[in-house]
Amino acid sequence: MNTIGIGFIGAGDIANLHAEAINDLAGAALIGLWNRTSEKGKAKAEQFGCKTYATVEALLADPNIDAVFVLTNMETHCEYTIQAAEAGKHVLVEKPAASSIAELEKMLAAVQKAGIKCMPVHNYIYEPGIERAKAMIEAGKLGDITQFYMMYNIHHADEIRARYPGVIRQILTHHSYTMLYLAGEPKTVSCFMNTVDDTLAPQENVAMANIQMQNGTLSHLCASFANDDHAGDPWTCIIKIIGTKGSTRYSYRDFVINDRNGAHSQTYQNYPESIKNTATHFIDRVVRNSEEPLSSLQDAITCQRVIEACETSVREGLHVKMMN
Repeated sequence: MNTIGIGFIGAGDIANLHAEAINDLAGAALIGLWNRTSEKGKAKAEQFGCKTYATVEALLADPNIDAVFVLTNMETHCEYTIQAAEAGKHVLVEKPAASSIAELEKMLAAVQKAGIKCMPVHNYIYEPGIERAKAMIEAGKLGDITQFYMMYNIHHADEIRARYPGVIRQILTHHSYTMLYLAGEPKTVSCFMNTVDDTLAPQENVAMANIQMQNGTLSHLCASFANDDHAGDPWTCIIKIIGTKGSTRYSYRDFVINDRNGAHSQTYQNYPESIKNTATHFIDRVVRNSEEPLSSLQDAITCQRVIEACETSVREGLHVKMMN
């Protein structure tokens, strides 16, 4: 088995999970990383057992690197993805994959021109429970899908959420690609949001969207950084799909470790596992075997249209019709 060499552009907290996946995967090697803050980059390189590069250009020039993981802030994803594509490297880009539809279209054009693979980190759909739900839907076992629900209620302290976009971009992006994967193409969008205590962060920390799909399915998406849900059968992160012949669900609460994990008060094991599953799928299936990802840059464009429709709906009080 040929070894697939990986380079990281960015070494924030999410890099820990990607590095763990690579270091546990036969036929993959984390060659090195570049980070904007060199001291942090050196510390992470020592932790991961790889080297550091002085510049992004130096990393991309290394012939031992076959693919790069773009793990920087959202605003730089477009720039680094295009640089990597032009250098002939395959790309795994963290979500949200870019800041706008225009950026995503530039990335798609660069990827197609270079003839490389680019996969967004749409990590929820690389979980076994989601893949089983997809198979049940496609086999007709659930009948016609009438309703899709996705709820997220995980408290994030103000000083943490201040580093992120509001929940529409940060969390409803997850909801959007999962909905697209399981429920179909969106047709119309209506969204509401609220900011609970804007002292440190003016971004919205609660949002809800109602969406009608082109196939008639109705979807309800909800995200909150303002609270946890500790009631019975809590809506920490839960997906429910209801059809005319059956239904299924997926929940973070099925696998819980009582240790804090970053912003989360507990370790919801499905989350780190989904990140590692995504990295593994990218390396073994997309890069090694030239398969298409389960969710593509074109899907990321559709998701961004949903997000921007949510923002328009909130801003103008409209029920927004999606454009094809």
